Formats: sequence, structure tokens, C-alpha cells
Amino acid sequence: MLLLRRLAGASHGHRGGLAVAARGLASGVPRETADAVVVGAGVVGLAVARALAMAGREAVVVEAAPSFGTGTSSRNSEVIHAGIYYPPRSLKASLCVRGKEMLYKYCAERGVAHKQLGKLIVATGAAETGKLDMLLRNAKENGVNDLQLMEGSQAMEMEPELRCLKALLSPSTGIVDSHSFMLSLLADAENLGTTISYNTAVIGGHVGYEGLELHICESKELQDHPVGSHVTPQLVLLPKLLINSAGLSAVPLAKRFHGLDQAFVPNPHYARGCYFTLSQTKSPFSHLIYPLPEDGGIGVHVTIDLNGLVRFGPDVEWLDGGEEPVSCFLNRFDYSVNPTRCSVFYPVVRKYFPNLKDGSLEPGYSGIRPKLSGPGQTPSDFVIQGQDIHGIPGLVNLFGIESPGLTSSLAIAEHIVSRYL
Repeated sequence: MLLLRRLAGASHGHRGGLAVAARGLASGVPRETADAVVVGAGVVGLAVARALAMAGREAVVVEAAPSFGTGTSSRNSEVIHAGIYYPPRSLKASLCVRGKEMLYKYCAERGVAHKQLGKLIVATGAAETGKLDMLLRNAKENGVNDLQLMEGSQAMEMEPELRCLKALLSPSTGIVDSHSFMLSLLADAENLGTTISYNTAVIGGHVGYEGLELHICESKELQDHPVGSHVTPQLVLLPKLLINSAGLSAVPLAKRFHGLDQAFVPNPHYARGCYFTLSQTKSPFSHLIYPLPEDGGIGVHVTIDLNGLVRFGPDVEWLDGGEEPVSCFLNRFDYSVNPTRCSVFYPVVRKYFPNLKDGSLEPGYSGIRPKLSGPGQTPSDFVIQGQDIHGIPGLVNLFGIESPGLTSSLAIAEHIVSRYL
């Protein structure tokens, strides 16, 4: 790993990018062996790298962006989920419940800002009240035993601005400063010897005679290439263990991994979710407020950040799913928020917050969900796929790590270390 360390160290400490050194080697593409490589420095990738380092592995994290957590990890509601919605015995259910416990403990021990606000899931129409009973039963099957079903009058006594017929209180739901959490994971990993290489894109790979081969180049090289043209790697890494935790580009990367049976690579679906912020300074709520789930998401809900800023979102806007792989690697998704989308938000939010005033919503930000199911389809589970499934030693693919990925991150890392090391 001498070459990659030299490249990664060119900028600052272990944090840099593939730069001049690889370009200076004229004859052939340089090859380096590695112990464990994690592709993607989002919250899950950082948690996995930390867990690998704690288990004694020499981990390297390669990230195409100039910093950590620039994709889905920083464009979400920052909610610590309880584990209510997900099908019993699914990975989402088990890893969310376990991850919630681990996350609260980690944040308390490390001083990462968080708050256990609690959440109200509300039924605003008579046809919805039975769905709260279904959620209550589902949560109990998942091991979430602290939910309280209450009449609308009780919920509205807790939250005077709220309007509902019935509600489900989840006391263990909370919020976390996701940036501080990732910064802490990064510090843990680096203190244990992990190397982080930013501005470093993984463009493909294959199963060769020496095992796994990972093709890498400087992100800047990709930016200058015409769409669809061949990109020559500047470095080939030969890892003993490869964790594909690339988030939005995890599936496109796997599709460019020769020797991996493509029958094991699902089709990606992308759903953009926009957030609007409440312009007034004082929050009308002290709990998170959620409507019942909708197709592609869990409804346009009220979240409150640690500074008291109120956000409404995310909605669901399906993208065409045909994004070009290199564009995915460079995170060239459209994150703009169309101000006119607020016209959809007002009637939806007013079902449970009737006093929302015209003109009080301002465009916030958006995120993209890396989904494995499309419009109208049953929501997919997390896919954590190792040799036991696809037959390639040392390769672990993480597909469809959307919500509750932030909550589940430490548990996902624990799962990978216990199962695949």
C-alpha cells in the first residue's frame, strides 16, 4: 500500500487524492496489494472502515469526492429511527433496531450531538386509523415495544398545533448531527491506522488470476472524459477484502465488475426527495411529526434539527434511473429544489398542521435515495451480499442502503465484520 499512501498523503495527512505520483509511472499501470478496501466514505463506509480497523484489518477508504459524506449521508432527515415500518425479520428491521441502540450509546460516549425527541405518527382521517394498529403490531414483531397508541385529543394536548384523530408515539425516535457522527467515525478509523484517499474514483474491476482487482483513477481524470468514452485506470489495487459501500453508485460499480455474475446485481432506482424549511423562527412542535407512509417513502414529515430549525419533507420524485455510470461515480445528480414544489407541500402538511401559513415554506435541500424498487413496487430490503451469495471470495456488495441507513450504520458494520471476516 506504499503507493496509495504516498498518493493519499500528497494533500494533507492521509487525506488527499490520487495525484502526481501515479501519473509519473510511465510503463504500464502500477499495481498495489491491499488488505481491506472500502469504496465510499459515507456514514456506512466510515462505520465499516472503523469496524475493520478495530478488528485488526489494515483498511483503506477510497472516495471520489473531496470530502466524506457528501452524498446521501448528508442529505437526509438526520433521524434516529426506531424500527417501526420495516418487515419483520428483514435486514432493515433488525439492523435498524440494533443500530439505534448502538448509535445512542456511541453518541453518548463520544459527545456527538443528538436528542431523543420522540415521534408522533398521525392518522388524520378515519380510513387511516386502522393503519396505526398495523404499524403497532409490526413494530412489536421487530422488537420495538415502547410505542403508545393514543387518541387524537391526547396527541393534541402534547402538541397543540397538531390535528389528528389518533396517533402512535415512538419515544425512542431521535435526531443526530450526522456530520459530527461521521467526523467521529473518521477520527476513530484514522487513529487505528485507516488510510482515506479522497478525489479517488473506483471505475470498475474484475476477478483476475491474483484475485480481486480494483481499477482506480483520479476523480479529475473522470471529469475531463466525454460521456461513454473509455477511462484507463491509473492504479490497480489488489485487495484481500473489498466492501462496495458506494451508495448511489454501488450498483453501477458492480455492473462494471467483470467476473461478477450480473444476475446478482439488481437494477437501481433513484428517488429524489426535497425539503422545505419553515421560515418562522420558533418551532410549532416539540416532537417529530410523521403522517402514514406513502409510495416510495414514509411521508412528508416534520423534522427538527439540533438548532431548532423545522423542515418538512422529503417528498418522492422518481428519476428515470438511466444515469450514466461515470456521472454516478462523480455524484452528478441534480440536487436542485424547485421552489414551485411547495405547492404540493402545503395541502399535505396542512392535513396535520392546519395553521401553516401561506408563504412560510422556503426551499431547503434535496437528497437522492438509492432504491432497489420502483414506483408502486413493494419496498426492497437492504442487500448485503458476500461470497455465500455471488461466489467471489473477498467481495461484499452493499445495495439499496437508503433509510434507515444512518441509524443502521454501526449495526451494518458489525454485521459485515461478524459474517465476512
